[in-house]
Amino acid sequence: MGPPDLSGAAAEFERIYRAHVGEITAYFARRTVEAQTVADLTADTFVQAIGSFGSFDPARGHARGWLFGIARRVFAQHCERTSRGRDTVVRLAGRRVLDVDETAELVARVDAERDGRGLVEAMTALPAGDREAVELVDIAGLGRGEAAAALGITLGALRIRLFRARGRLRKIVGEKS
Repeated sequence: MGPPDLSGAAAEFERIYRAHVGEITAYFARRTVEAQTVADLTADTFVQAIGSFGSFDPARGHARGWLFGIARRVFAQHCERTSRGRDTVVRLAGRRVLDVDETAELVARVDAERDGRGLVEAMTALPAGDREAVELVDIAGLGRGEAAAALGITLGALRIRLFRARGRLRKIVGEKS
């Protein structure tokens, strides 16, 4: 048995990256209006994905669900760091300043996700698990199996969460109209 085919793994990761970087960027753009933060969180997600790519098993689920699971954890870690106010100096010192084109592209992405952010804000009245299920399936467009994998729950549990959350969300949106 020889060494693993790193060129094949690198090519496969690049294919996965190219196929899903836009969706992961949009996921973060719905959560923050700061282009630099969107870029940082997207990069952090793919750095973690590279680190765990060797253990990714396509037989257990699609890459998209796997990446959204990582993105959820990256965002939770970001919120934890931000809420405690620590690590700010280190993060600012380590930031790569975006050039004008990159900033313009991310600002456009943030603007494009404005409606999604509005829905995410309306969903704050939902329990966290219900909110995440709706966002992954109805906003991010993941299949139910992918969303269940990203959330670490069964397909049946996801269906129940979606049913419950959509009903509550209809009531919330109806009250605001």
